Amino acid sequence: MVVSVDGLSNLEAILFDMNGTLRVREPHAPTQQAAFERMLDILKISNPSDAFWETLAGRFKAYGHWAQENLVQLSEEEIWTRWILPDVPPQQIEPFAAELSLAWSERKGRTLPKPDAEETLLELKRRGYRLGVISNSMSTLDIPHSLAAFGWNDLFEVVVLSSGVKYRKPAPEIFWEATSKMNLAPAHCAYIGNRISRDIVGCRRAGFALGMIIGPVGKPRPDEKDQSVQPDAVIHALSDLLSIFQTRELFGSRV
Repeated sequence: MVVSVDGLSNLEAILFDMNGTLRVREPHAPTQQAAFERMLDILKISNPSDAFWETLAGRFKAYGHWAQENLVQLSEEEIWTRWILPDVPPQQIEPFAAELSLAWSERKGRTLPKPDAEETLLELKRRGYRLGVISNSMSTLDIPHSLAAFGWNDLFEVVVLSSGVKYRKPAPEIFWEATSKMNLAPAHCAYIGNRISRDIVGCRRAGFALGMIIGPVGKPRPDEKDQSVQPDAVIHALSDLLSIFQTRELFGSRV
């Protein structure tokens, strides 16, 4: 799908989703083992049964459905004391809620940047675009840890997470939080994600100029079928953005 120059001429900022867009998580035994050990140490549990982990996973799934239906992100303390471990004294959980959330994320493995991500981000920044992150995340630590590990902290002007603003995509408020911090009108921003139902619907509700999806070549993912809202473009690699977003001065010279 081709994006017209008219849709780009007033663009100042490009904001990104993280999970599945700028990074991926892959199994990694040392990371996973350390995460499980950290959780057990905090919870003062030894040799938990498989049923214990299955119960936690079921409660997280229930919370995730509720949060997405209501487009609300509870604090980590509320998630752990009200949804995940309601039978544990809150005072044992609350001081460690952020560490527990990070460990729960890392139980699935380590995060790695998507191919071409860093080169693409650096080039977009060189071309004059302001960059930011808007992402759903239960954890306040998970994505910041990835940004630091990747050496990306200086690339992004803002990093807005649902865990910090208490709204989940596709609620427009999480997008407006980012544009407000950048002192930009949403109409001067583009958003790149990997899910139509959250990323494209959300940025459209917020009034962004453009919304694009990165995805595999071929059929859309099963949960993205029959969407009434469509992206302005579908790319298959982050480096494809460089053929869309030219140096900003080029557009300025045409005005």
